[in-house]
Amino acid sequence: MSPLFPALAAGSTRPALQFGDQALSHAELATVAGALAARIAGAPRVAVWATPTLGTAVGVVAALLAGVPVVPVNPKTGERELTHIVTDSSPALVLAEHGVELPPILAGVPRLDTDVHHITDATGVPGEAGVPGATGVLGEAGPAAPLPAEPSPEAPALIVYTSGTTGPPKGVVLPRRAVAATLDALEDAWQWTEADVLVHALPLFHVHGLILGILGPLRRGGSVRHLGRFGTDGVARELSSGATMLFGVPTMYHRIAEALAGDPALAKALTGARLLVSGSAALPVHDHERIAAATGRRVIERYGMTETLMNTSVRADGEPRAGTVGVPLAGVELRLVDETGAAIAAYDGETVGEIQVRGPNLFTEYLNRPDATAAAFDDGWFRTGDMAIRDPDGYVRIVGRKATDLIKSGGYKIGAGEIENVLLEHPGVREAAVTGEPDEDLGERIVAWIVPAQADAPPSVEELAAHVGAQLASHKRPRTVRYLEALPRNDMGKIMKRALRG
Repeated sequence: MSPLFPALAAGSTRPALQFGDQALSHAELATVAGALAARIAGAPRVAVWATPTLGTAVGVVAALLAGVPVVPVNPKTGERELTHIVTDSSPALVLAEHGVELPPILAGVPRLDTDVHHITDATGVPGEAGVPGATGVLGEAGPAAPLPAEPSPEAPALIVYTSGTTGPPKGVVLPRRAVAATLDALEDAWQWTEADVLVHALPLFHVHGLILGILGPLRRGGSVRHLGRFGTDGVARELSSGATMLFGVPTMYHRIAEALAGDPALAKALTGARLLVSGSAALPVHDHERIAAATGRRVIERYGMTETLMNTSVRADGEPRAGTVGVPLAGVELRLVDETGAAIAAYDGETVGEIQVRGPNLFTEYLNRPDATAAAFDDGWFRTGDMAIRDPDGYVRIVGRKATDLIKSGGYKIGAGEIENVLLEHPGVREAAVTGEPDEDLGERIVAWIVPAQADAPPSVEELAAHVGAQLASHKRPRTVRYLEALPRNDMGKIMKRALRG
């Protein structure tokens, strides 16, 4: 069985992980994570308190080397949700950075520190890896022991909990096969090599930051520099000193777009990047265009879910078309279905359907939820709940979630996403979200939730309706506008539309 991380198995001396002034090569990571793996081997499941630190990355890699399923835990999770996750997953151990105080629900779970200063090898010699200027060898114990044998491709790798918008979060069981398949498909789509250096500041309890942003560079044999906390100065610094790729969410790219006019160093750094990737939510076309105008570089988008990992992406060698998430990745089958579940045969760039996918990137099951697992599939196809249109050349355009973003108004099926993009092009709009509300005449009316660019001079409903009507069909104009100081967002920058109520 080929290893999930070939560069670790080969003992590569190339840089692997950097968090501030702490860094490990692949060989050093193999030694440190291998030592921790020996201590957790045989555990049925471990939780990782996923702070944005080197210790979190080491803990996850150690568990994967040991063949022990990892439950990444968001440190900001509320008490009720955290209690559900811990009770549902029943971790035998919790891995956390030294000195981090854990909540009471985890007090009864045995703990191991993941700080590289507190990891010991089989002889009990403290590790020195990650100390600036140190050799990275664990004490004087000699060469690192061989890494454990690679588990089955179907063995669980991670259990990642969903956001729980319609009930308690569900534990998505991701096999090693899915992790490898997605990362290898992205190698093809993004021409990702060991020479690439990724920079990001994404949280490490989610697919984007952890699987793509940490495990991706490790599988390729390249490196990642994690900023700890997002800032345009950190982005500029790392892209100006050897980093080649940037991963971010729309909120981050919006801040970049806002800063570019007054920050020539940032513009120059982005111009030199090989690849700028946005995900986890749609990047507004307005921000696409501002970044492209200032840097000459286009941000590309991709589309995935916790249950499917990555499904589509704009390719590095393809057309970076704003407002799309590209084409299906290698190995991924994608179709659109209508309300009856019938596949939409022709792609005309207009017909809206639900995305269904199948392929090696899919999850195995929802932990302890066979009913939910069965309901999620349609004859082997996973029902994503995401609505999209597909252009004749295969490019996919997401128009929103079936539950919250598909608006049925006056006999039309309307995707909220395209209206939001047009609203964001209005100079008086800083942020925008679109929902549907019951209407006796239309079935649903279109409601725009607006954060105005100037609080004391918000654009009127008539002005915004005319703006949308000039770009889209007249039935897509908002009938109601509500003004907010900020839109409710989760940790990944996604707008929480269920929190928007009249």
